[in-house]
Amino acid sequence: MHMRIPISLSRITLLFLPSLVTAQTPPDPVERAIVRAIDAEEQRTIDLIETLVNISSGTMNQAGVRAVARVLESELREVGLQPVFVPMLHVGRAGHIVVESNPAQAPAGKRILLIGHMDTVFELGSPFQKFVREGSRGIGPGTEDMKGGLGVMISALRALRAAGVLDRIALRIVLTGDEENPGLPLGEARRPLIEAGAKSDVALEFEPGIAIDGQDYGSTSRRSVQDWVIRAEARTGHSGQIFSEAMGSGAAFEIARILNAFREELREPYLTFNAGMVMAGARATPAENESSGSVAGKFNIIPEQAFVAGDLRTISPEQNRRIQDKMRAIVARHLPGTTASIEFRDGFPPMAPERNRGLLAQLNAVNRDLGLPEMPELDPMRRGGGDIAFVADAIEGLAGFGSIGDGAHAPGEWIDLTRLPRQGKRAAVLIYRLGTKGRP
Repeated sequence: MHMRIPISLSRITLLFLPSLVTAQTPPDPVERAIVRAIDAEEQRTIDLIETLVNISSGTMNQAGVRAVARVLESELREVGLQPVFVPMLHVGRAGHIVVESNPAQAPAGKRILLIGHMDTVFELGSPFQKFVREGSRGIGPGTEDMKGGLGVMISALRALRAAGVLDRIALRIVLTGDEENPGLPLGEARRPLIEAGAKSDVALEFEPGIAIDGQDYGSTSRRSVQDWVIRAEARTGHSGQIFSEAMGSGAAFEIARILNAFREELREPYLTFNAGMVMAGARATPAENESSGSVAGKFNIIPEQAFVAGDLRTISPEQNRRIQDKMRAIVARHLPGTTASIEFRDGFPPMAPERNRGLLAQLNAVNRDLGLPEMPELDPMRRGGGDIAFVADAIEGLAGFGSIGDGAHAPGEWIDLTRLPRQGKRAAVLIYRLGTKGRP
């Protein structure tokens, strides 16, 4: 899941000038072997991404997600890992790939969890279905979010294998099949990921990297994504009696009161909330999926029913709890003659940044040894929610090890193919250091 960020012309220009950054050879001979292996297989990584993109794998296309999984299972077996496909048909989704390698290995190192997803937002009906290369761009559905990241992950694993260190690392991998539209209940749909997190020390997520004006950023946080719905009811009758003691204010004004109070009373840093669909009338009936509905009424009838569907995004569990309590209190005030209730749905939890800044410092030590610029901490407002947040309450983690491009979730989505080796080297060297030495 990736949030689109408008980018400037300067960002686009610098994105295609990798020669501005001078790479260097790291002093460690294993790391030199990692760098050589990734450079040697650059075209193979691009070919893998093209293969994955050309398999339509919108979340609800279970056959397509499973086809992507088969390609990745083959790649994982080739580097000596043993992937297991975990079906998720009981939550209405295809399933996940889970890998566990050397679980008792390397007591001096850290147990590492790699996270990604195989699905895209482009279902079978989308006309945007194929990979096209235009110069240094790879254009296609899911290139940035996140089949490019899957290519980066596989290239890092190949390099670790070529350098002779992959079997020294306690490694887990979870590739979900429904990140863009998770199955329900969410706790069951994410059970394999949560269980893997409980057995790990650090998580690295291969969703898209973020570059702004040519500068790569490190993602220490991801905000939550949680849906909420409000239903209001009121006395109904002739509009000439609205606001009277007998009739009250009507459901439309009750909903307007609530939404305006949210706008005036809730706003604070790293918080957003949105009312995505609002209905009011004599009858306001949402469809089963609550993404559409029907309304009936007349200009001269006081609305009896109202419905709102929205989302809430927060930076920490504390902020999430506190804002939910405030929202409940606002809803409970009620205009005369009305009632209203709010319901919060399962969603992606937040990933707060504080725990993860030390890991970013370790990544920047890798950057220095690779001759790459230091990566500042990304503003949390520039990322959407993601699977890594399901383990963020237990272990440290970083997001954004995947491909770098733009336009995620929209036709024309693209990645910069020249940036793939850089991302692969960062990831592979960091995995090597964490997994064998537990140090920067």
